[in-house]
Amino acid sequence: MADPATTAAGTPAEDAVADLKAAFEEYQTVDDEIDEIGEQNIEAAADGYRNATRLLDSYEEDAVGTGDFGSYLKFQSQFLSLVEALPDAAMAAEGFQRASDRMDKRRLNEKDFTYAREAIAPASEATELLERREKALERYRSARHDAKTRKKTLDAERKRLDRLQTLGDVDLSVSVEPLREPIDAYNEAVSEAFETFRKTQPARELFDLLERAADRPLVGVDRPPRELAEYINSAPAGDEPLSTLREYAEYSPSKLEHYVEDPGALRTNVAVHQTYLDRLGPEPLLVEWPPAEAGVLRARLDELASILRRLDRAVAADNDGSDVDEPTEPIESHRRRLARLTRRELYSRLRDIAVARAELDDEEVDLVASGQIAAEYEAVSQGIDAIDAALAAYVVD
Repeated sequence: MADPATTAAGTPAEDAVADLKAAFEEYQTVDDEIDEIGEQNIEAAADGYRNATRLLDSYEEDAVGTGDFGSYLKFQSQFLSLVEALPDAAMAAEGFQRASDRMDKRRLNEKDFTYAREAIAPASEATELLERREKALERYRSARHDAKTRKKTLDAERKRLDRLQTLGDVDLSVSVEPLREPIDAYNEAVSEAFETFRKTQPARELFDLLERAADRPLVGVDRPPRELAEYINSAPAGDEPLSTLREYAEYSPSKLEHYVEDPGALRTNVAVHQTYLDRLGPEPLLVEWPPAEAGVLRARLDELASILRRLDRAVAADNDGSDVDEPTEPIESHRRRLARLTRRELYSRLRDIAVARAELDDEEVDLVASGQIAAEYEAVSQGIDAIDAALAAYVVD
């Protein structure tokens, strides 16, 4: 099987795979050294070295010369027992034995302790080996984590490049005006009609419209807060347009008494829901840009039909009492025009161009134009494969 590090060369995964390989080989090197001597022999020597050093440091002052004889006996007993318990195959076992032989006498001096430290010094390599392996293992785990993180990044980049390849197939020089114009006309008509409805129709009618729209999943209207809806539907004030009620909510209590039966109820229910009312607008009824796929938009326009007809009736009723010379084109006409457009091949072609223009920044446009996407996609894919291979090949048991 090819070396993953070789496969990763020249890809965005090169450094991550190289780091993982180096960390793995470093760990294997020190682990092989330990295996050659024997895990148990290394650990026994390391434990023996740490314990022997602790005994030497703790008792030297009291156990030498004419010091505390009790301390001398305690030290000697513990030191000799420690050495006796060491396996014969333990690393540097001979040094421990020499130190034990030197300590097995009736009186000790500073030179004896110095000799013992020098005799067991080779065993310090056992602790160093274990520490080296632990550090190598930490580095390996970190490198493995970094490799997995890099793979996630490259997975996302591959999806992006794949998307760019798709977007790159469209002709960005083609005008999308045949799609933009009917959407803008529809949105303008809906926005104007919604504003008219809010200003002229009873708030109760508006909330009924919102409740019905909220039942249609593709419309996306937020359902009115329950307490506010109950107030609007039951109180006489619900006969007033919502814009009027919001104006009332700003009046002083004494002034408000001249307009509604229960000023406190109005202020409590309308004023506390200002955040919802501030967000309340025609946006959920509009068509976004770029628009949705043909089937989705067509289904959404079908769900909107009855809502838009109510808006049309409100505008028509408002125009009946106005001096408008030219009748406003019904929203329904705009809706049908858009629905028919979604059934034409032109819609999908222009939508793809609109999506491409919206999603691509200048750098990505240049990348698409240069034709380098395929090469980058291949490099990223090779990098992902190399990381997968490295994660499988460089495994610490």
